[in-house]
Amino acid sequence: MRPAHILVIENQPATLELIALNLGMAGHTVSRAHAAETALLMLEDSLPDLLLLDWDLPGQSGLSLIRRLRASARTRALPVMMVTARCSEPDKIMALESGADDYMTKPFSPREMVARVHALLRRWSLLQPQPQHDGIGIRLDPHTLRVTAGSQQLAIGGMELKLLNFFINHPERVHSRAQLLDQVWGSAVYVAERTVDTHVGRLRTALQPSGRQDCIETVRGSGYRYVERAGALMAASA
Repeated sequence: MRPAHILVIENQPATLELIALNLGMAGHTVSRAHAAETALLMLEDSLPDLLLLDWDLPGQSGLSLIRRLRASARTRALPVMMVTARCSEPDKIMALESGADDYMTKPFSPREMVARVHALLRRWSLLQPQPQHDGIGIRLDPHTLRVTAGSQQLAIGGMELKLLNFFINHPERVHSRAQLLDQVWGSAVYVAERTVDTHVGRLRTALQPSGRQDCIETVRGSGYRYVERAGALMAASA
């Protein structure tokens, strides 16, 4: 695992230092922020490799910050891990649906926390290939996070961007909901399989302006398949 720059947002000094200490011992560079507003100022200067934050922050909550990050093209794909004392299933689902990539509850094992950080960094690095094409015009640039179909730019962000990237890299194959959860969300993230259906629906909606929404097929009883449909792109440009 290569060293990473990790921004930790935590308002409890003891917890912040515990996280920073263990990440530092694992070879990573750690920046610290005690509130979301401070973190936003730091993010304006440079983006870290990963963001680790609490939910209950002074002023703007961690959940609100995640939503704000996912709404911006510059930060929508930034890997985010939430570490919080909130342990109910509805809270976990809300955070993951809002854009968190992983969720860990306090009190936590420092070793598990570091392992989860490494798993998230590995998973995200695998989702960052060179600009990808599906062979008939759609292009995903992981550096600018832009998706284009021909000359048309599509507004796709967050988890839908990760899904599209995975589909383009694995065309014509049928993937079950469980496989998509494991490959795109990560095996350490526990969410219902219906979450996949929600995000596939959002991705199809985002692809509609290009006429490419039918490229994601539902395979009854099995899952989803991404197919290359030249006709869909031709129809969109006709």
